[in-house]
Amino acid sequence: MRSAGVGLLAGVLLSGCAVGPDYQRPKIESPGDWRIDYPKAAEVANTKWWQQFGDPALNQLIETALRENLDVQAAAARVDQFLGALSTTRSQFFPQFGYSGEASRNRASQVGPTPVPSGTNPSYSLYQASLNASWQIDLFGRVRRQSEAAQAQVYASEQGRRGVILSLVTTTATNYIVLRSLDRQLEIARNTARNYADTKDLFQLRFKGGVVSEVELAQIESQYQLALATIPSLEQQIAAQENLISVLLGRNPGAIPRGKSIDELVPPAIPAGLPSELLERRPDVLQAEQNLVAVNANIGVAKSLYFPSISLTGLFGSLSTAAGDFLTGPARTWTVAADLAGPIFTFGAISGQVRTAEAAQQEAMLFYRSTILNAFRDTNDALVGSTKKREESEAQARRVRALRDYARLARLRFDNGVSSYVEVLIAENDLFSAELTAVSTQADRYTQLINVYKAIGGGWVDLSDPMAASPKADGK
Repeated sequence: MRSAGVGLLAGVLLSGCAVGPDYQRPKIESPGDWRIDYPKAAEVANTKWWQQFGDPALNQLIETALRENLDVQAAAARVDQFLGALSTTRSQFFPQFGYSGEASRNRASQVGPTPVPSGTNPSYSLYQASLNASWQIDLFGRVRRQSEAAQAQVYASEQGRRGVILSLVTTTATNYIVLRSLDRQLEIARNTARNYADTKDLFQLRFKGGVVSEVELAQIESQYQLALATIPSLEQQIAAQENLISVLLGRNPGAIPRGKSIDELVPPAIPAGLPSELLERRPDVLQAEQNLVAVNANIGVAKSLYFPSISLTGLFGSLSTAAGDFLTGPARTWTVAADLAGPIFTFGAISGQVRTAEAAQQEAMLFYRSTILNAFRDTNDALVGSTKKREESEAQARRVRALRDYARLARLRFDNGVSSYVEVLIAENDLFSAELTAVSTQADRYTQLINVYKAIGGGWVDLSDPMAASPKADGK
């Protein structure tokens, strides 16, 4: 019976129990009307979607950004920090071994509480060395909960890193689209300014010949200056856009290589709806859940303070006042001890920590639910936006075609003397504005398509991961 009791006690000491609640994922109500054929949606979401634009320059920019971006490197460093913290926490599962050694020359007091006897040399040498070991038995699961929290923080930091990758890829693609949009608008402005300049030269000749009035000459001059005034603004925006992309690439501000024009880009394919399961791969959702796991484990860490801690310590060494006797049998010394410590009255110190941990868990759970709701909103907004921006872009393209016909007919009427130049002025100014707006709307359409991939996260982040900076260890 005694042997069985000792065995049972040893089993309890080694296995113990982890106080505090075990993590359970909160139930989330998903919008069922988004559900479509999962394999089809997953296949679309798990591709390197930016390659569908068909622009090698864009592909190269994203690859460079993933390798060189400073935010991605900083995120990888944060993962390494949490991996180090996890290794430190896990070390508490095992005995800790150490050593110490000292050699000193000392003098004892001859008039102190224990004076050195008369005739005895008060000076002496002391040599000591020891090996020590200590082990805190995790009887109530404090270390296990701490390890659980540390592991969750590693996962959360890794999801944070994936979030940086997601944001970097989509931001680089979006800013490249904007850059190509500005390039096209600048091209339109310069072509329009050249056309207006030719018209102005022609009107100056007609004015000298008395064919057109000074009013009509002033009108074309106004058109020409309007086009010229647009050019510096677009050039400034292009320079700023290039500087922004350069920072994303981890470089000093400078020129950015171009590929296809915005009219030559092919929009990536997007399904009409998306299954809610895809959103569970979003880095921010996974990061919020791992933070919830961590704070949930911290409740157990706080509650473990109510229970006693048991520590085993041991020391084996040698202590001598003579170098010749050091490390001999008579100089040997050892200590074995077991320590039990626990609280009696803490006047709310522990209960306050438990309350803090439980409140942090509640906050993290609400944040997790809020993150999921925002993920659903982002995806819905992006899907609606991609559809409506496509419709708007198509309408703007039709408006440009109509205004081109209007401008052509207005000039024909003016040349035939049927109408004044005011009609031509209105038509061409409207056409110039509409062309710029159409290009901007086309860029917005592509941006909304990018936002769909950003909203759903998905496996494409994992496809990008190998090209980005990675943590150095696995935490095991």
